[in-house]
Amino acid sequence: MKKFLMAAVAASLVATPALAAPQNWGQRHQPVKVVKKTVYKPAPVQYRSWQRGQRFDSRYARNYRQIDYRQYRGLKAPPRGYRYVQSGNDAVLVGVTSGIIAAIFANILR
Repeated sequence: MKKFLMAAVAASLVATPALAAPQNWGQRHQPVKVVKKTVYKPAPVQYRSWQRGQRFDSRYARNYRQIDYRQYRGLKAPPRGYRYVQSGNDAVLVGVTSGIIAAIFANILR
């Protein structure tokens, strides 16, 4: 009896991986899934020439940064609620809360 039980346990251990294999129910070829990957490329930035009254958007400004008026000779202190920003070689006076351009000083920055 002991030999019979040992043989049954050994046979079940050997047969378990074969029984756990996926069943092929007459399908010769499984369909192949094709995954298309879309790559996001940001649109090229088009720089603008600014005009008074426009809304200033830093995405369209070349080498945008806030500048200190004391470092440049032609700039006076900005009024309260305004700041100077750089767009290329231009200094642009922009309202802090509204983003509206109040003045443009062309080619003042080098």
